[in-house]
Amino acid sequence: MAYDFKAVESKWRTRWKENPYYKTKDNCQDKKYYCLDMFPYPSGAGLHVGHWKGYVLSDVYARIKWHQGYNVLHPMGWDAFGLPAENDAIRKGIHPKIGTESNISNFKKQLATIGAMYDWDKELNTTDPEYYKWTQWIFLEMFKKGLAYESSIPINWCPKCLTGLANEEVVNGGCERCHTPTEEKPIRQWVLKITDYAEKLLEGLDRLEWSEKVKLMQRNWIGKSQGLVFTAPVKDTGMKIQTFSAHFESFCADTFVVIAPDHPLLPDLLEGTPTKNEVLEFCAELVRKRAERGNEAEKESEGIFTGRYIVDPIGNGDLPIWVASFAIKDYGTGIVKCSAHDERDFKFAKKYNIPLKPVLFPEDKEQAARVANLEECYTDMVHGILQAPAEFAGKRAGDHRQDIIEYCEKKGYAQRKTQYKLRDWIFSRQRYWGEPIPLVHCDACGVVPVPESELPIRLPEVERYEPTGTGESPLASVDEWVNTTCPECGSAAKRETNTMPQWAGSCWYFLRYPNPQLADKPFSPEDMKHWMPVDLYVGGIEHAILHLLYARFYVKVLYDLGHLPFDEPFAKLFNQGMVCMKVPGTDRVEKMSKSKGNVVNPDDIVNDLGSDALRMYMMFMGPPELDTEWQTDSIRGVKNFLNRLWAFLTNDKNIALQAADEKSLKRFHAFLKDFTTRIHDFKPNTAVSAIMEYLNDLEADKCVLDKQLLEHFLAAISVMVPHFASELLETLVGKQLADCSWPEYDAALAESDEVTIVIQVNGKTRTSLVKAKDVTQADIEKEAAQAAEKWLAGKTIRKTIFVPNRLINFVATP
Repeated sequence: MAYDFKAVESKWRTRWKENPYYKTKDNCQDKKYYCLDMFPYPSGAGLHVGHWKGYVLSDVYARIKWHQGYNVLHPMGWDAFGLPAENDAIRKGIHPKIGTESNISNFKKQLATIGAMYDWDKELNTTDPEYYKWTQWIFLEMFKKGLAYESSIPINWCPKCLTGLANEEVVNGGCERCHTPTEEKPIRQWVLKITDYAEKLLEGLDRLEWSEKVKLMQRNWIGKSQGLVFTAPVKDTGMKIQTFSAHFESFCADTFVVIAPDHPLLPDLLEGTPTKNEVLEFCAELVRKRAERGNEAEKESEGIFTGRYIVDPIGNGDLPIWVASFAIKDYGTGIVKCSAHDERDFKFAKKYNIPLKPVLFPEDKEQAARVANLEECYTDMVHGILQAPAEFAGKRAGDHRQDIIEYCEKKGYAQRKTQYKLRDWIFSRQRYWGEPIPLVHCDACGVVPVPESELPIRLPEVERYEPTGTGESPLASVDEWVNTTCPECGSAAKRETNTMPQWAGSCWYFLRYPNPQLADKPFSPEDMKHWMPVDLYVGGIEHAILHLLYARFYVKVLYDLGHLPFDEPFAKLFNQGMVCMKVPGTDRVEKMSKSKGNVVNPDDIVNDLGSDALRMYMMFMGPPELDTEWQTDSIRGVKNFLNRLWAFLTNDKNIALQAADEKSLKRFHAFLKDFTTRIHDFKPNTAVSAIMEYLNDLEADKCVLDKQLLEHFLAAISVMVPHFASELLETLVGKQLADCSWPEYDAALAESDEVTIVIQVNGKTRTSLVKAKDVTQADIEKEAAQAAEKWLAGKTIRKTIFVPNRLINFVATP
């Protein structure tokens, strides 16, 4: 029986399309498993093999749970609004709607070849008005609770995409999508108060089964700092400035102040100084250099004296105010008191000859002398010994942090404050292809929400949708759509013309999947209690900040508003690594992407080698959480292995007519234990190895398969090669995959009768022996010495150390 993978895979894909046995049951009583992929943006480029890595991984776990009797929800949909789709349509000269529909059709064809158990009855599309009706409803819920506000603050403007960007969409100083350096531009925006949820977003991380790497990324982005805010008057002006310090223990050492070059207070601070224009020109140049540098570390800080001083209430006199390139306007207050006990401050002061005064010293006298002579910057706020103020002289700084806070508050020097790096989310875009924001502007009533009964506010059909670049959305010119009446007073009003960002639809889609056809509400309480949270969420770590943070924020808001019975959406998160390609002529590898021209089309692989070969290779190519290099020769090796396995299983001589003997039973259950355990531990690459090792033993006649073991074997490997397994189950066992339960290993049978004894000479591993379990030292010592003879030659064994079932070590000397 030849392995015609094309015929086999075509046959079973047709069967599953006609009879998708794995369809989700609308039953909230059965035990459930919600397995979810981060749904894709349907680009014109289509899928490449890198996409398969996550999709196959999630399908393996969804299939296991289905065979274990769970009601599985494993849906797929489309994140189809946003800048990528619109920019692609502009390049092609077509309407975004047409381009999006075409791309989705192509994606669905490609996804069908994976053989994943997607329930297409649960499909959703963020551009469907019946979906974005509820995206608009969620926005209105936030607006009514004061979590959405209008602002004209300067924002990140992409001069190529012609739209505003959230801080999270700026990477290395450039647009996350097109990499063009962003500019600061005042544009009317809608903003969401995600900062109100900073503490809740931090607290929730401790309850999640996520990688520490992703948790740390979110913690760092939220950037919680607890410290003191010091207030001081600016000499010869009526101004007062505030500075925030998270490391305030050495506050008496402060000798100068720095302000960010783009701080909004800077022009007022410079007013009346003779060098105002010179300083402002210097600051503009600092801002330009920072934009060019992006996230690259600054080689050397630059600064300029403003001509102003603060009157230090602590008693250090008049402290000069400098502009410094390292000061960030959005961190703390954007103004920093500086001292000899910060590396960056110390280096800056040395460069510009600003006086320094150390007050924190190490216990080591020689080092303390170097600190006193300003030869070394000492920054240890835990172990350092204070000399000032007098009340803390001789005391260890870290032991008195809270005492110092109380001291500064009592003296009136400062107030305690918790700061966050997180900024409110700029939520609107000046583009066409997005959800209309359901608000109207009325001269009499102000900004008024659209009544829920009028949702969805549909995106109008237009011929021209290109961005204007003026700060106005293209929708502003669609008079018949813009002009409306105020829902409150009935007078003439205008619709909001900014649209929502791409993230709006992806922040809550997982709540809609259980019942995407629900007409009267976004999701039902019964579904939320039953299906949520998501049991396994699979996607790339590149979404750790944007999508995952935003989605958690949405869920926490809906929870606080009483719409959800939970406040975290994803119980377990798994981030698969990227598939990379070697750069020709080098040893360097790069992420597979269309922009680099290094993608491998899965359609070609499926046609040449088969879907199951590609599925198994994606699981075998390395630990799933790591980036791995694509190697065509390796996938051919997997295809050859499947040919071997097929040939062995379809040879009647290899399947026992009688029940398998005890040795074969034990070997099968040992395999099944290894396979199951490795998958459970998210090591599917080693689970594939277990299959290969088992075939080696079958071919070497070390064990046999009977019909029952064959069924269990095929059911187990079906999670990786479903077409292959389905065909052999039907032809060899007379069963359908849909009728197979997940096989459970017998722990007693899986326990091996043999152990590998490591043989060491003087503590170094030299060889090993496979022996019966619980072999004694007396039974193995002579044989082990013979096995290690070449390492013991010319030596005398002085001592033998034996660890039962593990090792024997010969301590020998010449």
